[in-house]
Amino acid sequence: PAVNAEAVTAMRMAGWAAAEAAVGIAIGVTVAFVLEAFALAAQVLGLQAGYAYASTIDPNTEADSGILLVFAQLVGGMLFFALGLDREILRLFAQSLDIVPAGTYVFGPSTAQTLIRLGAKLFSVGVRLALPVVALLVMVDVALALMGRLNQQLQLLSLAFPAKMLTALLVLSWVAVLFPRVLVEFSGQAWTAARRMLGT
Repeated sequence: PAVNAEAVTAMRMAGWAAAEAAVGIAIGVTVAFVLEAFALAAQVLGLQAGYAYASTIDPNTEADSGILLVFAQLVGGMLFFALGLDREILRLFAQSLDIVPAGTYVFGPSTAQTLIRLGAKLFSVGVRLALPVVALLVMVDVALALMGRLNQQLQLLSLAFPAKMLTALLVLSWVAVLFPRVLVEFSGQAWTAARRMLGT
């Protein structure tokens, strides 16, 4: 757009920069919600399967985190680029220049409600990803408890960790086939929410 340079002040430039930063942050939060669903599922699984017992260092934050969490972050990022979802972000930014002129975006209550609803879907998707494995791990715990109750001489505590870890890996490798489909479906909801935030 043509800008009258004489009418531009430092405050107006700061307002334009804040408006454009709000657009970028709103789209960035939607992308973070998509990838955090896998991290949430891995966090729930890591605790139940016993992988949180021995923690590793997350290279992004330098904090202690379970091995499944680091693995889920790497797989989520790889799937994000492999499925071409990064191009959708560039398309959203290009559409934002057409829909919302530079410096006119306002982060309002409707945008906040859209982000809150997307955050609620994040928890729903994360729990749905982790639920089959967690349910099977609960059954393994019940089976080990019944075996320990029937024969009290058995030392099943030493078998509990390997059995749960192996069961979690087997079921996770079986369920991992669904991860790309879940990522595409949830990212579609996120892009719809981002377009709604832009006013389309």
